[in-house]
Amino acid sequence: MTDTPRPAQNAPDIDLDEVARIVEALEHDLAQARTDSTQIDALRAEVEQLRALLGAEDPAHDEVQRGLSGLRDLMHKVSDELISDAFEGSRHLAQIGRLLGM
Repeated sequence: MTDTPRPAQNAPDIDLDEVARIVEALEHDLAQARTDSTQIDALRAEVEQLRALLGAEDPAHDEVQRGLSGLRDLMHKVSDELISDAFEGSRHLAQIGRLLGM
């Protein structure tokens, strides 16, 4: 995952069920995005890593939080490309920000 600073100690607990719903929605949207983009491929890899974290027997909330932060940062970087692909990036960004207490 991208190198994102650790979340603040007072960050809220992460709702893992909500994160799983966001990951599922992102996977659906990314399946419809262009396949010839390295940025979209990087975003797909971030989502895959986050899904793997969630698939662990007892996912560490701080790791999930770092994964969400990295995903959010990457989505901001590729937002223009996502918009051109009719990707619902802004909705996902808002959901991730809410989960991170932003």
